[in-house]
Amino acid sequence: MPRAQPRERTYPRGLRRRNHTSHGKIIDALYAHAAAGTADDADAAVSAAHRAFPAWAAMSPEKKQALFLRAAGIVERRQEEFATILAEETGSSLHFAKFQQKVVINALRQAAGWVFGTKGEVLASDDPDTLSIAVRRPLGVVVDFTPWNGANVLAWRSVSQIIAAGNTVVVKPSEEAPISAGLVVAQVAEEAGFPPGVINVVTHAPGAAGPIADVFFDRPEVRCVYFIGSVRTGRMLAERAGKALKRTVMELGGYNPILITADADLNEAVKISNYSAFFHQGQICLNARKVLVERPLYEDFVSRLAQRAASLPQGNPLDRATVIGPLINDRAVDLMQARITDAVAKGASIVTGGGYNGRVHEPTILVDVPDDAVVAYEETFGPILVVQAVDSAEEGVDVINRSMYGLTSSVLSGDTYRGLQLARQITSGMVHVNSPTVEDSMEAPIGGVRDSGWGRHGEHAREDLTDLIWVNARNTPVDLPI
Repeated sequence: MPRAQPRERTYPRGLRRRNHTSHGKIIDALYAHAAAGTADDADAAVSAAHRAFPAWAAMSPEKKQALFLRAAGIVERRQEEFATILAEETGSSLHFAKFQQKVVINALRQAAGWVFGTKGEVLASDDPDTLSIAVRRPLGVVVDFTPWNGANVLAWRSVSQIIAAGNTVVVKPSEEAPISAGLVVAQVAEEAGFPPGVINVVTHAPGAAGPIADVFFDRPEVRCVYFIGSVRTGRMLAERAGKALKRTVMELGGYNPILITADADLNEAVKISNYSAFFHQGQICLNARKVLVERPLYEDFVSRLAQRAASLPQGNPLDRATVIGPLINDRAVDLMQARITDAVAKGASIVTGGGYNGRVHEPTILVDVPDDAVVAYEETFGPILVVQAVDSAEEGVDVINRSMYGLTSSVLSGDTYRGLQLARQITSGMVHVNSPTVEDSMEAPIGGVRDSGWGRHGEHAREDLTDLIWVNARNTPVDLPI
């Protein structure tokens, strides 16, 4: 049952509790209260970040590193608490919620090393009396729109690399997860001793992000907009940022494919596809949305995958056995049903799934899906997967590259070298050979191409989060033509 009072005392900002199950029943009760932030709050947060920037940018790497390591220690000590909050707030399975804490701890420890990594370069010069160098300087204030799915990981990943580059940040968490995607970050930062104004969080009421976003785009102190979310929202933010000449870093949606060649290990292909499609009930931007299988494996693959998907435990996210928990809201369930109905009406068949209990939707596999069905080309955030037969791996690559998305993809092949050859032909920001589409590493350049966004996470984010400055110095008089 809800632990409303203790949670409200710890976090006096919250939200409605998500659907949970108790003895087979769905609970929709008050979880906590969230502050309905206003434009004035956003304005104050930008001002605080702007005031804090000079001192933070000038702080020694050693002192910054100590703060990151202290924050990592706090998350490690409180990881059970944060995992439970994440499960209760967003419906994440407890397994995934605990996994996120491990990733956050590693992310903070890696960021502790990044503070020493803002390097310069000595440039070649034709003039022996000139010292020409290129140096990186932090931008200033960065606004960070953090999502509800994978809330802890995605919030901390972006925040840590933004401030490790020397910037200050204003976080606007999703209204679906103001605690896990924002307030937890602020609380840890405060406990770790980060200076006031370095990390700021502004929450808002459902549907009330507009006036807050207006402030972010109107204030000249905001140099960059950092966004993880849908293509639709990303387009809108990018358009506004372009008009205001603000830099953007965007990780958007993806219609992520898996290509399975005829010589692939069938058991591995089923295992990897099942995980890629249904991990976190299909609510990760890296989830697989379509599997393309060479015909010799197609029938057996579909049968085995359907059996595995149908056996996944569903229900209460706080139950350690649960794999498929509730979707984030009723709209997500409605969208799943609309996409299934549309596909079936156009000739598709449901191999397994298709039903739901409250917000817990069954893992669903569709075959014979026509190209004009929306689920055949648009991302659906939920446990749904399209499986399609192809006559050759080359045909599969062609099908993949017709999509305007390009976030992540996988090639499963019995010949790793051939898998690498196929991977090089796929237009995607990330291609994994004999590995799931859901892969994340803080050392890797995580990000998409085409409609899946631009910019990279991890250490490579420094290029987007700093300005490259040319410094040219002479120690003799300069000879000028006029």
